[in-house]
Amino acid sequence: MTLSPSAKRVQEALKALGFPHLKVVELSASTRTAEEAARAVGAEVGQIVKSLVFVGERGYLFLVSGKNRLDLRKAQALVGGPLRRATPEEVKALTGYAIGGVPPVGHAQPLPAFLDRDLTAYSRIWAAGGSPRALFALTPEELLALTQARVADLKEA
Repeated sequence: MTLSPSAKRVQEALKALGFPHLKVVELSASTRTAEEAARAVGAEVGQIVKSLVFVGERGYLFLVSGKNRLDLRKAQALVGGPLRRATPEEVKALTGYAIGGVPPVGHAQPLPAFLDRDLTAYSRIWAAGGSPRALFALTPEELLALTQARVADLKEA
């Protein structure tokens, strides 16, 4: 199956970053939400990486387990200032992708990233691949290497 242009950009970014073995797949089912993505690939919701974009003094990427909600106070403490959820237009401008398909890599602008500690408990996780139907599987270690993210406790208690 040929990849959509946005999924192809993610595949090219993975290759450029030295991870050509990671393959973006586009499915017939929607992967827009963590629940839909988990159903589509037969994974636990916790194995799905939600790429959340927030803005403060600049844009930030929070890679959160699908089973968790981001704790805004914890996120603000990590970046040292106030944050708000990016608007759909800001997400598109910062990453080059629309909400529902934002991958952890290949963004229009480099974003400092933070990784939910809960994702490191899984041997295999799934991240968005650039469209609401595209995903790719990887290990938490690969995600850290790709994003240079800082591991942190991000979940709401």
